[in-house]
Amino acid sequence: MSPTSPARRLRLGLPRRVFSQVLLMQLAIAAGVAVLATGLFLAPLSDQLDDQAMRRALAIAQTTAAQPQIADDLRSSKPAVDGPVQTEAERIRRASGAEYVVIMNKDGVRWSHTDHGQIGRVVSTDPSDALAGDEVMEIDDGTLGRSARGKVPLRDIDGDIVGAVSVGIEYDSVRARLIHAIPGLFAYAGGALAVGALAAYLISRRVQRQTRDLAFSDISALLAEREAMLHSIREGVVALDRAGRVRLLNDEAQRLLGLGAEAIGQPLDTALGPGRTTDVLAGRVTGTDLLTVRGQRVLIANRMPTDDGGAVATLRDRTELEQLGRELDSTRGLIDALRAQDHEHANRMHTLLGLLELEMYEEAAEFVGEVAGAHRVTAEQITEKIGDPLLAALLVGKATVAAERGVVLAVSRETALPDRLIDPGGLVTIVGNLVDNALDAAAGTLHARVEVDVRTEGRAVVLRVSDTGPGVPPAQRETIFTEGWSTKEPPAHGKRGIGLALVRRLAERQGGSARADASLEGGAEFTVVLPEALAQAELAPTSDLAPTEETR
Repeated sequence: MSPTSPARRLRLGLPRRVFSQVLLMQLAIAAGVAVLATGLFLAPLSDQLDDQAMRRALAIAQTTAAQPQIADDLRSSKPAVDGPVQTEAERIRRASGAEYVVIMNKDGVRWSHTDHGQIGRVVSTDPSDALAGDEVMEIDDGTLGRSARGKVPLRDIDGDIVGAVSVGIEYDSVRARLIHAIPGLFAYAGGALAVGALAAYLISRRVQRQTRDLAFSDISALLAEREAMLHSIREGVVALDRAGRVRLLNDEAQRLLGLGAEAIGQPLDTALGPGRTTDVLAGRVTGTDLLTVRGQRVLIANRMPTDDGGAVATLRDRTELEQLGRELDSTRGLIDALRAQDHEHANRMHTLLGLLELEMYEEAAEFVGEVAGAHRVTAEQITEKIGDPLLAALLVGKATVAAERGVVLAVSRETALPDRLIDPGGLVTIVGNLVDNALDAAAGTLHARVEVDVRTEGRAVVLRVSDTGPGVPPAQRETIFTEGWSTKEPPAHGKRGIGLALVRRLAERQGGSARADASLEGGAEFTVVLPEALAQAELAPTSDLAPTEETR
């Protein structure tokens, strides 16, 4: 085993924190860019300095060859250290800073040179191009070493070539200029690198704050945990960006809202369409535990803005709880009605006992008949007109509750509903909500009365529920169908403002409608039309055989 503890071993590789990794990567990028830029600048700089040196040498040679006296002296004198050609060439060399100025005749014999020993000798490099009339720029090695050279033909006053001029610039001076430029270039590169490092540090600090100084592995784990959590919880989660587009929908939200994955990226108004649910999720309706209806579902929505200008909304399915609450309210009403009936039954029993003790047997029999007949007549009237057993049972129960509250619940004479409902539960929900609201409105009024009228027109069912309550003002006859709108105190189990919204939703789901008007008694009248609420009527059976002459 290694004597070094594994915990103390040096950990190689990138650091774990996002801040450190981003900083290192940005520093590496900045350093790489600086080195690359420096290299790209230095690469052509050497060629540029060589070109400048050759062009300078060529310019000096052209200037020298342009003097007609030199061509005359070349013809009229011998190559000598103190000759006029050497003297003029040295003057030009010192004035221009060139390494040498060589003037030669057509045979390549030098008339001038920096090294006096080379005067009178043939040049070491080929002068044929210059003697042929061409101008030459090159970097070559000669008797004085490597130099940047410019060669031009030397012409007399008539334009004839009598020789050539070769000027050299010491190559070490070119290299010195290049080396001299490098420190300044590195200084600029270092400054740029320092600025890049500072910018990298500032950006990394910002990334550190935004990532809460987490490691990449931590972020990856958090994302995996978030995906698992969002798609496993039984609450709908909808995330929106600052532009109101859907950024995230978990599985429960897709189920509750009836949306698919294609809604992600769409504006909320496009994905859901107009309505209270859209207004709640978009933040146009504020508050906590806001009620909304989506399809047949009653939802509780809460919305929380995020730091980036978006929002996250949660949705809870309250449909079953709302149904249980309504059933609880109905059960409590029935219990109160039964309690009152029990009290009334005791009074009637005491009355019957008194009649029997007074030996008023005929009056006792008549009293029992009246009491039993009243309930039986009400039930018979409802079941004769309402063929569906669920709706009939609902109205019988509501009649009992209405009687206890001092309200007459009547079924109109024109009511006729066959037992062919496609969705009995939906119609029961509609009638139950409307009758409950009507009883609440009519209770306590003079001659309190609620009338239910159910008729059929082909396969359509037209339902009207009217009351003698205060009615609905014309300005509010559409508002009352909005989720969450109510003039009543909320019950113990939750909030109000669901019933009428659910009535309209159920009607519209079947292609129908729901509206509120004024009744003849001055109260409210609600009309619900369900176009295809009844199943097709069965045709009467017919004989398979056509009638014959004998059977006619």
